[in-house]
Amino acid sequence: MPNFESIFNAFVTILVTIDPPGLAPLFLAVTRGMSRDQRHQVSIRASIIGFCVMALFAVAGASILSVFGITLPAFRVAGGFLLFFIAFEMVFEKRQDRKEKISDVAITRDHIHNIAAFPLAIPLIAGPGAISATVLLSGSFQGWAAQATLVGIILVCLLATYLVFVLAERIDGLLGQTGRSILTRLLGVILAALAVQFVADGVRALATA
Repeated sequence: MPNFESIFNAFVTILVTIDPPGLAPLFLAVTRGMSRDQRHQVSIRASIIGFCVMALFAVAGASILSVFGITLPAFRVAGGFLLFFIAFEMVFEKRQDRKEKISDVAITRDHIHNIAAFPLAIPLIAGPGAISATVLLSGSFQGWAAQATLVGIILVCLLATYLVFVLAERIDGLLGQTGRSILTRLLGVILAALAVQFVADGVRALATA
């Protein structure tokens, strides 16, 4: 079983890459014009789909990599660089601009009926960064008990995301533009440090292989 530090680091990594507070205004944007009940249904479905996608990669991430002949240390290095790039975007507020462009596309396509799957679940919740982080973490959670723990961590993070969606209007008003900017930058710095650790561990594993 993983120790408390590993569990806590996994929780922080997944939560930061999903970035629930940053999704709050985007959720309001893509559900514009909907009633409270309709938004509630969308939030439930988006959270469930996002959880299923990330749980799949948590359990079968290593198997998926092996099909393509990719070792976990190599993916750890590549994923670490990707997470660092995401952290860079968060610190300099480029990631929010990219997410808003994705949400704008969904808004202009009125014929898309299921916005819970796209763009909320994929790629806003279970995006490249969150999926990469999940696969990277799966390498440290070997065995059924450890994998169940990782899936449980993902479940907690998705429950937090669901709560953010439910309270989106209040959270967006409470944080304001300044609050969102500060929180995004703070989470970006934390993610950058975790990304460097991923790269260091991957390089060490490749060097000793």
